[in-house]
Amino acid sequence: MHPTSKNELSSHGHFYLNPKKQAGEVLELLPPGSFAKFANQPNDLPPFQVIDCKGGRCRVRQQAWGRYVHWEVEHNRLKSA
Repeated sequence: MHPTSKNELSSHGHFYLNPKKQAGEVLELLPPGSFAKFANQPNDLPPFQVIDCKGGRCRVRQQAWGRYVHWEVEHNRLKSA
């Protein structure tokens, strides 16, 4: 039996996990209020301010966007500025 969905039970009683991230990946701590950039971010675009990170996703914003506008991105796409 080949697993086709996340956490599918095999014929041997084992679960197969289909993680999106590699098992050895370590995510950098990005606390609220810190600034982060994307790996391929243009130099003329300022860093994004981190609002919060939960469940592998972070909400970030540009200071010029205003208080209630944000963007949700995968945590592993960001690095400290």
